[in-house]
Amino acid sequence: MSSSSKAGQRILSVLDENSFVEIGALVTARSTDFNQKPEKAASDGVITGYGTIDGSLVFIYSQDSAVLGGSVGEMHAKKIANIYEMAIRNGAPIIGLLDSTGLRLQEGTDALNAFGLLYAEAAKASGVIPQITAVFGNCGGGLSVLNSMSDFSYMAEDAKLFVSAPNTLAGNTEEKNDTAKAALKAELGSVDEVLPETEVLAKIRLLAGYLPSNNEDEALVECMDDLNREVPVFASNIADPAQALTDLADDGIVIETKKGYAKEMVTAFIKLNGATVGVVANRSKVYDENAEEVASFDTVLTRNGAYKAVKFIDFCDSFEIPVVTLTNVTGFDATLSGENGLDIAAAKLAAAFADATVPKVNVIVGSAVGSAYTVMNSKALGADLTIAVPEAKIALMDAKIAAQIIGDGKSADEVAEIRKSYEALQNGIESAAAHGYVDQIAPASDLRKYLIGALEMLYTKREDRPAKKHGTV
Repeated sequence: MSSSSKAGQRILSVLDENSFVEIGALVTARSTDFNQKPEKAASDGVITGYGTIDGSLVFIYSQDSAVLGGSVGEMHAKKIANIYEMAIRNGAPIIGLLDSTGLRLQEGTDALNAFGLLYAEAAKASGVIPQITAVFGNCGGGLSVLNSMSDFSYMAEDAKLFVSAPNTLAGNTEEKNDTAKAALKAELGSVDEVLPETEVLAKIRLLAGYLPSNNEDEALVECMDDLNREVPVFASNIADPAQALTDLADDGIVIETKKGYAKEMVTAFIKLNGATVGVVANRSKVYDENAEEVASFDTVLTRNGAYKAVKFIDFCDSFEIPVVTLTNVTGFDATLSGENGLDIAAAKLAAAFADATVPKVNVIVGSAVGSAYTVMNSKALGADLTIAVPEAKIALMDAKIAAQIIGDGKSADEVAEIRKSYEALQNGIESAAAHGYVDQIAPASDLRKYLIGALEMLYTKREDRPAKKHGTV
């Protein structure tokens, strides 16, 4: 490997020092179409091999845009496919560093078949080993599909990601609307986060340490943080769970996924007592690093928020990562645009929670109202344990609306009395606990130790389900 190449340097930045072993360094293209002689191109434009991150085995490939533009031809693809096969056999994550002009046109159908080989390997690996990709330079055409088949994807700030280049779209130019730019791809959910290149490489190392090597492994490290530590600022930050979780998590480390997409829903990895936990949380505010509010949302479940949660829950369930929900939702997105497809998205979210057999803990940190609450990991969907803070409430609907329906035709005073009674009997957290829908009521400041205790109890959870190939929701 040429350690001076960008592709080589990226690999060395991700892996532990002196751990990389290259495979397939002597592979070259063999196409003779268009009267071309096979080029003796270094590694055929992609460096492949294995190494370690924090001592754990990973497989990695890095496209070299300085060699044939990093274009994907037959042998280029076979090198990557070989690394995929080795990663699956050895039960180790695979990391792809993408920087390519796309399909190698000179190789015609051989190159086209190459994409199919890569898609097949990515599909085979899905749910077996974690797949992480990062986009540098260009990632266009069929290669963008491979990026989206990975579990997690990052993008350098100046990179481009597209199926069709902006200038090839009817009536569009890159100057008019750059549909390939990184910021837009993050907003649309194509990538998890956009960062400077050095930070992308550092984030891959961090994420890899939070993921199990395969679907039969577990991501567990020694915890040096106090297990009984109080979380005094959790309650004041709950409107923005991304901030609240820094108080809850071991060492304050939170790794958000799809960070720029559907910000009204937070999906993130944290560690509790050294074990990786997936968190799904409703969000009503976004704070920046200076604790300044930069965005706000209604406490409702949206179509995109549901889809974001579904993908995350499915990953956690595949890799035996417990799921904790922080529920604060008062209904569905009742807008014209929000209504479109919301029923389908909510159905998929309900199915994702119901199908997941990993430990599931629901923490009600605010309001839990109506069917939107039901699809957010309620006990009816199989939550193993439900914890609520004393200020929380569970309700069929808002007490004011309920009183107007129940007291239709009655005087204002009578409606007010009905509202008061409904609030006390139906909306209080004690009422939900009395009916068995809440297992524990705990002060927000004690949630860290309650969650650690709950997940320790659920560590040996086993759950049998009816035999089936897969669900269809």
